[in-house]
Amino acid sequence: MNFCQQRFDCAVALFDAANAQDPNLESVDGDTTPKELFYSIRMSEMLLRFAPEAGEAIRLAVRAQHIQRWKIPRSDFPRTTFGYKQWRSRLYKFHAETAGQLMRKAGYDEEVIERVGNSIAKLGIKVNPEAQMLEDVANLVFLEHYLTGFVAQHPEYDEAKWSNILQKTWKKMSPQGRAFALSKIRLPESLTPLITKSLGQ
Repeated sequence: MNFCQQRFDCAVALFDAANAQDPNLESVDGDTTPKELFYSIRMSEMLLRFAPEAGEAIRLAVRAQHIQRWKIPRSDFPRTTFGYKQWRSRLYKFHAETAGQLMRKAGYDEEVIERVGNSIAKLGIKVNPEAQMLEDVANLVFLEHYLTGFVAQHPEYDEAKWSNILQKTWKKMSPQGRAFALSKIRLPESLTPLITKSLGQ
């Protein structure tokens, strides 16, 4: 792994300190942690499982993907499809800018900052390998850790709606990400039949 460990560790510490300010808490196995800090750790852990030889820029992008997400709540935008897209676009820009500011403090040059920002902003998915890897990791984390809770939040969704959501998630992933999802992550047991049916597996 050819990168400056000290600089990398400094950037991760800055990311984690920023996410530790999250007022929203998540409790797992008796431990309570700021929500976005916990999410970022899960993202890094999944990247290590999925692509243990991943380089410096993608490791940073994965860690910072949701940095300080609570500062731009969904409720600030219209409850419409267009409002949702506005929110997502604003988040991408905010996360990329925030990560860049902290990376400068850690001593990174603009070339690496731009690469990390492009991945966080989802620029060039399907042609940018780092952006695609971040997308794969985010979807793997969603399937393993957050799908069950998401289902519980939306009892109004029927099977057709969930199948559509899962199929859209699947389309975002690379062939390597899909293979990993089907063999290397812990899918929610109660939802596995729906997942396999929706994905035609």
